[in-house]
Amino acid sequence: MSEETNTGVPNGAQPAVRMQILTQYIRDLSFENAVAQKGLPSGEVQPEIAVQVSLDARKRQVENQYEVVCKFRVQSTNSKDKSPIFLCELDYGGIFHVEGVPEDQLHPFLMIECPRMLFPYVRRIISDMTRDGGFPPFNMDPVDFVALYRQEIARRVQAERPADQQLS
Repeated sequence: MSEETNTGVPNGAQPAVRMQILTQYIRDLSFENAVAQKGLPSGEVQPEIAVQVSLDARKRQVENQYEVVCKFRVQSTNSKDKSPIFLCELDYGGIFHVEGVPEDQLHPFLMIECPRMLFPYVRRIISDMTRDGGFPPFNMDPVDFVALYRQEIARRVQAERPADQQLS
């Protein structure tokens, strides 16, 4: 029989990670159909689509609760003349209950695992918005949140270096 501490976790073992989505919501959503506004014939449009993703997380006042917001900007331009076709912007948030994650791993957990849980809903909303906006549904490719996190950390490290070190 293993010996347990008061927390119910065997001595020397890490507590199990527990994550639960308490709620999720659209914080902000906009869709602009530039083709309809300008009246361009659809035969003259050759779309290019760019997706930008940014993430934000913060601790809430309730113990073990965190708010994570994913911001997506999907912009389509005409490859012929770079004129706008449509712009879809979505800020999608979730409130998470997270337990058992060591303090030094909490930030990456919130910025990788939580957005990963929200992504299927974001993808569906953007697909519906582009379809309802008069275009074929845009089925966004999966986002590599690990790579996105690493890029952001590298950007922050680069920004913190003194200017004389950045030139070398």
